[in-house]
Amino acid sequence: MRTTPIGRSSLRRTMLMAGTALAIALPGPAPSARAQPAPQTAARPSAVAAGITTQPAYAGGAPWMDPTLSPDRRATLLAQQLSADQMFALVHGDYAVPASWQTPPNVPPARAIGSAGFVAGVPSLGLPDLQESDAGIGVADPVGPDGKPIRGAAGYSTALPSGLGTAATWNRDVAFAGGSMIGREARQEGFNVLLAGGVDLAREPRNGRNFEYAGEDPLLAGTIVGEEVRGIQAQHVVSTVKHYALNDQETGRNSASSDIDWAAARQSDLLAFELALEIGKPGSVMCSYNRVNSVYACSNDVLLNQVLKTDWHYKGWVMSDWGAVHAVTDANAGLDQESGAFFDQQNGGQFFAQPLRDAVNDGTVKPARLYDMVHRILRSMFAQGLVDNPITAIAPIDATNDAAVAQADEQEAIVLLKNANKLLPLSKTIGSVAVIGSNADKGVLEGGGSSEVWPVGGPADPVDPSTNFPHPIIWNPSSPLAAMKQEAPDARFSFDSGKDPAAAARIAAKADVAIVFVNQWLAESFDASSLSLPADPITGTNQDALVAAVARANPRTVVVLETGGPVLMPWLKQARAVLSAWYPGSGGGAAIANVLWGDVNPSGHLPITFPASEKQLPRPVLDAGTASNQNFHINYDIEGAAVGYKWFSKTNQTPLFPFGHGLSYTSFSFGEPVVTGGRTLSARFTVTNTGDLAGAAVPQLYLGLNGRGEAPIRLVGFSKLFLRPHESRTVTLAADPRLLAEFDGNSDRWRVKAGHYQVFLARSATDIVHTADTDLSAQELAP
Repeated sequence: MRTTPIGRSSLRRTMLMAGTALAIALPGPAPSARAQPAPQTAARPSAVAAGITTQPAYAGGAPWMDPTLSPDRRATLLAQQLSADQMFALVHGDYAVPASWQTPPNVPPARAIGSAGFVAGVPSLGLPDLQESDAGIGVADPVGPDGKPIRGAAGYSTALPSGLGTAATWNRDVAFAGGSMIGREARQEGFNVLLAGGVDLAREPRNGRNFEYAGEDPLLAGTIVGEEVRGIQAQHVVSTVKHYALNDQETGRNSASSDIDWAAARQSDLLAFELALEIGKPGSVMCSYNRVNSVYACSNDVLLNQVLKTDWHYKGWVMSDWGAVHAVTDANAGLDQESGAFFDQQNGGQFFAQPLRDAVNDGTVKPARLYDMVHRILRSMFAQGLVDNPITAIAPIDATNDAAVAQADEQEAIVLLKNANKLLPLSKTIGSVAVIGSNADKGVLEGGGSSEVWPVGGPADPVDPSTNFPHPIIWNPSSPLAAMKQEAPDARFSFDSGKDPAAAARIAAKADVAIVFVNQWLAESFDASSLSLPADPITGTNQDALVAAVARANPRTVVVLETGGPVLMPWLKQARAVLSAWYPGSGGGAAIANVLWGDVNPSGHLPITFPASEKQLPRPVLDAGTASNQNFHINYDIEGAAVGYKWFSKTNQTPLFPFGHGLSYTSFSFGEPVVTGGRTLSARFTVTNTGDLAGAAVPQLYLGLNGRGEAPIRLVGFSKLFLRPHESRTVTLAADPRLLAEFDGNSDRWRVKAGHYQVFLARSATDIVHTADTDLSAQELAP
């Protein structure tokens, strides 16, 4: 790796390591940066019993505790005080769960709270331990073989809607608020590192972890995830961006190679990461399990050293995913910290333990590289306020207010896909309602895996420890049926589980309206077998048959989707209205009811294309390798940078529902845009609410590439505006220059080609309202 130290001094420290003297040259002082905010203080009860360490206040003998110094300078000063053992401890993370059911069992360190990970700090020098938790949609907690959270009552947390749901809001402020809530709960539960910020693009709509991510477009995904990360870190908690990179399916995730031309990757998946990094400034990046162009992501010099640290000038640290390290030389490829090293035993050892000491001693890993690893970790800890704002106690979360944050997110996340004859919103005076399927009398579904949140009060259904361990199916106890009864207190409600479609149809036929809830449970470590709705996990019912039967019995049928991604809808013509509620989160039941009855005007727009058939996909059959070949290759060069809606545009296919689609109970008009070109691109236009209800519009700006790029169109700007009836507002959207360019892999530069371009103001990727023309100047941009 090419190192670019800030400066060198003659200072050398001799450290004993495994009985051998090791001399490490340490960088000297860094240039001063802007002063950090003054430390925030909060009175909290003692947390000695919780194992949380504290540190002394700033004193003249500990200059790295001076908050007026830059994070770089403070990291340098502290690194100079660390012993060899302390340095090696910082780059080696333990699994923090007492997994007695595993062979051999994992025994976490004594100071670990008990969750995803633990990294020992140096309390005597003011450096707190790193207590790490998964946090895809909230502060997660591992579930033991008894079906209960490992940390007991301390593991109860608030779940946001799925990542796709938050992306469907197209609202930066909502993403920030959700991140801030998660960060606050993390601190209250004792965590200062959250493994949040999933930004892998939805190249494969059957991907089991798409629900953790933010859709298929780099601008939308990078913006939403970046704002969530920014919100988390506003609470003095380090957030990651993950899983870097091209971890776009779970099948074969530990060995499959995501093969793609590097230039196409820079215009798609890597651009999403780049934007998220710029907006969120995460303290850490997590490298993924999969290989990229045949090289494991955590061993990948191109990804880590060349792109992340050199081209993007990333100053934080790279942590591995749990069990994603393959060699001690991953340090030379840019990996800074081995996480959950217990899991790396499956790959041959805990590589950043004794093997790293040996490698530094024999010169395989240079001492300066070890110093760089440590310095990056320290810098992020200072930059994000972990040292100046230590967690001193565990405190109860504010479950009511935090659930309100989750509910507000879900209310903007719900996408009204269809509303024939304006069936919705329902009347408060409706006579009778049949509610059918998907445990809607008890709660709403969560996605499975490391991002699962154990809800306040426990799951709506008891978790069976013999099923789906360690990823149980959890229903968040936010009952849609209970919330609907509050919306129409005089109505007659009937509920049917949907186990027998014929019986459900008989109940539906007697009601003024039938609302069918259907679901698709997805989880980490596996992908959906198809885009068809699976059998209901509670009743085993064929859900497509259930919807068809109910819609035949009652022409006023509403379908509510609780899914991890897009699904096929063979019954779409028969259903009068369809809502996509994603995985709705802790306030999901109330949010769904509020939208159905019109207390909230739906404003969600799809962050991912819903195909009409799997035949429309770049890979109609999921790449899965064979039993004898799990080191298979996934050919992403088929679509290259034309992911999602770009692929549909490029291949001239009509999806079931396009990217950006979303209906409202009101109507909006977009005025003719005034477009400015040259070296920039901006569009100025007026948005008017032409209806009689308040609502939110999401104008989308697309660039017509005229054969110059990966597809005919590319999203280059968007906004979300809340407007009163008949209110107008002027909007200006400016495009990031990279969204006007193509990446030149030969010169390692972005290049905008001079010429005439079309600009489309649209409601979705296929619903273009106005077309304008402009000329762009040639320019070259740094990577």
